Amino acid sequence: MLEINNLHAEIDGKQILNGLTLTVAAGEVHAIMGPNGAGKSTLAYVLGGRPGYEMTEGSVTFMGEDLLDMEPHERAAAGIFLGFQYPVEIPGVSNIQFLREALNSQRKARGDEPLSGGDFLKLAKEKAGLLKLDMDMLKRQVNVGFSGGEKKRAEMVQMGILDPKFAVLDETDSGLDIDALRVVGEGINAIMRDPAKGVLLITHYQRLLDVVKPDKVSILAAGRIVQTGGPELAQQLEEEGYDAIMASA
Repeated sequence: MLEINNLHAEIDGKQILNGLTLTVAAGEVHAIMGPNGAGKSTLAYVLGGRPGYEMTEGSVTFMGEDLLDMEPHERAAAGIFLGFQYPVEIPGVSNIQFLREALNSQRKARGDEPLSGGDFLKLAKEKAGLLKLDMDMLKRQVNVGFSGGEKKRAEMVQMGILDPKFAVLDETDSGLDIDALRVVGEGINAIMRDPAKGVLLITHYQRLLDVVKPDKVSILAAGRIVQTGGPELAQQLEEEGYDAIMASA
């Protein structure tokens, strides 16, 4: 689904990605791990189309199309979802309003009819239940006054409602306690474990991968992939740390 070839990217003139190459197939959960400053969040932002990140070399294709040639809203309509490490607050806008507008704008881009208010509320209630998020939370302003765990669960509800083809999840486990981690992990499995979908899961810790069991694990260091393996690579990282693994790589 996603093919990244020799990607170089910089921000404010500083080179962050240095020839990153990676492929994620349909039906695959591919975990990205790496030390702080390796370029993990930069990779997520580049795929999402965040302004300020300049691609100087390389290519990214999504389902055969040039992803880097699309505007952020076009990437979203094509089926890309970006989960943020720190979801932002949007004062004055309710979750329900935000989610309905997001879904119907994507449906319009695909040529589908918008969902009615009743049909949307039914869908939102189903997805909120999946993430054990009270519907009253969705009536509140987007992420305003939410705890870290509530923000991440609300974001996973958004992913469930939008039903993307491909999810880029940037440290979704940060700020979660043990119970919230399991709920979010099981939500990812329920929404994205599908032969026609793909996931790029950026994380520091094995604990999320115990719930969302990846098909492949890659280590990102100094802006490039230095090693790729199966789920056992994450376990090895947990036991030995990055220095030992990268030295052997």
